Amino acid sequence: MKPVDIPAQPGTGPTEHAHPDRTRRSLLKAAMAGAALSVPMAGCATPSGTRWQGPPALGFKSIAPVAEDSVRVPEGYRVQVLNAWGDPIGSPLGAPAFRQDASNSADEQMLQSGMHHDAIEYFPLPYGSADSSSRSRRALLAINHEYTDDGLLHPGGMEPWTAEKVAKSQAAHGVSIIEVAATADGWAVVTPSRHARRITPRTPMTLSGPAAGAPALRTSYDSSGTRVRGTLNNCAGGYTPWGTYLTCEENWNLYFNGGASPVPEALRRYGVNAKSAYRWHEHDARFDLSQEPNEANRFGWVVEIDPYEPDSVPVKRTALGRFKHEGAMLAVAPDRRLAWYMGDDEIFQYVYKFVTRDPYNPRDRAANRNLMDHGTLYVARFNEGGRGEWIELVHGRNGLTRENGFADQADVLIRTREAAERVGATPMDRPEWGAVHPATLEVYMTMTNNPVRGTPGRPGPDAANPRARNVFGHILRWREAGRDPKATRFDWDIFALAGDPKAADAVQRGNVKGDSYGSPDGLWFDPSGNLWIQTDVSTNNLHRGDYQSMGNNQMLVADVTTGETRRFLTGPNGSEVTGCVMSPDGRTLFVNIQHPGEPAGERSNPARPKAVSSWPDGTAGGRPRSATLAIRRIDGGLIGT
Repeated sequence: MKPVDIPAQPGTGPTEHAHPDRTRRSLLKAAMAGAALSVPMAGCATPSGTRWQGPPALGFKSIAPVAEDSVRVPEGYRVQVLNAWGDPIGSPLGAPAFRQDASNSADEQMLQSGMHHDAIEYFPLPYGSADSSSRSRRALLAINHEYTDDGLLHPGGMEPWTAEKVAKSQAAHGVSIIEVAATADGWAVVTPSRHARRITPRTPMTLSGPAAGAPALRTSYDSSGTRVRGTLNNCAGGYTPWGTYLTCEENWNLYFNGGASPVPEALRRYGVNAKSAYRWHEHDARFDLSQEPNEANRFGWVVEIDPYEPDSVPVKRTALGRFKHEGAMLAVAPDRRLAWYMGDDEIFQYVYKFVTRDPYNPRDRAANRNLMDHGTLYVARFNEGGRGEWIELVHGRNGLTRENGFADQADVLIRTREAAERVGATPMDRPEWGAVHPATLEVYMTMTNNPVRGTPGRPGPDAANPRARNVFGHILRWREAGRDPKATRFDWDIFALAGDPKAADAVQRGNVKGDSYGSPDGLWFDPSGNLWIQTDVSTNNLHRGDYQSMGNNQMLVADVTTGETRRFLTGPNGSEVTGCVMSPDGRTLFVNIQHPGEPAGERSNPARPKAVSSWPDGTAGGRPRSATLAIRRIDGGLIGT
């Protein structure tokens, strides 16, 4: 749908409303005790006035797996493409139209939606309103843009590679904040909107927390080690109870060029190589480690963005550790202290938790501003017998001492992977998105795959990663002791071993009840307690024999009580389905489609648009575009029930 002119509403900023938000998890806990739900927080929320009665029966007919260049959903639903790469974000500075020949300039891209949509969160307008109807009809969407395919982004691809192309590539990274509103014809981007904003690798930010100011974070641009330019490779995300967005820096290592000198071990541990995959260093010296050896240390963090304040400066929260962040999923403890669960998205990496030192204040938004700077970072050890423990990553404890090579807490946080390995954390099969059940507080996390586990020279299967050559992946589940997110002990089990139940190989056969899937990636709980599962089978593996019966990447819904799983959506050719959130009334589902048309084995560099997909425009030979979808039932009912 085209952007529409919708009159601005007064009083949409957070300082203009005294009514505090309440988290949906505390609301659902109250509902279990018989209290009615009301006033949910920013993000998806349970419809006002309902009571927690457990997840309703899945109320749609499963769709078949397909391999076609379209988005398919169950009968009775309709799909709207709300905002695709290159669409105007509604900035007051202008609204340049997307051009299929990729001739938009870097300056124009700064006013357009970025490339390769990933995580998405919903922030109601006005902030803190108790009116469920208004919160479900007008909102800010925060949308990640994970990376760029420079072969599609520029006329002629990457040859020649110029400073203008680097500027445009950077402008297509980061985060978009767009204002959206429900209309009689569907959802529309509000333009102009004072909230509309692009955050990119060039946006000024601050570093806060224990690592801020450390010598390893100082550069020629910033001798203080507290001011950084930008964020990149923004993958999964999260939110806070005070209505801010958390975006996560994942494969940041790919942007740095090591040059002729040996790459330091601390950077090799994160995958930094002699050559950059993006070649930004050829026209932006800070990505050349021979000129700026510390610049790479300033990426790999969780970044907090206030969508309600367009002039606010994003903050990188170093207390949450530095790795390839895949999400930051919130749970609220009984004493209002907060926990965020995080995965490090690479094979044989770890699962983390950060717990705040202090409780959050639901009545004073400003009082929570630096809450994420003080607390304890933990890493998980999954023991035999379904028991687990959280191990502190605190300097001076568990062997994280100067004698063992860790100078101080800043060093522990900058070298989080090394610290986790030192304390004996369990190496996992690519831990990606997590999700916290809205009532039970059980935590679910995808282990997307690990095809080399158990191969020569690699770790073999263990209790929490039970399959050698784990091409299908699995979903892990754990329950904190006393249902308290602050606990240091937990019980765990495997919710689902993904794979085709009809597979002949018993070792690879999954235990999914219902529709099969592989490589689970995105996870999200709706307020009813149904688990939405999104898949990311790589284009290299999608048409191998193991996956041929599963079709394109897809999104499914699981009843976690019975384990029943039904397929709800299939994506276009070459795409990944990623990012999911609902409007507070439960009647619109926002979903992101990433990298349609991506061919096997090729991230970038083609000189012409890819022929695998022309979604969503359908232009013959045109450029495929990642996009945000708005999905509704034709009868206006609740999604999924």
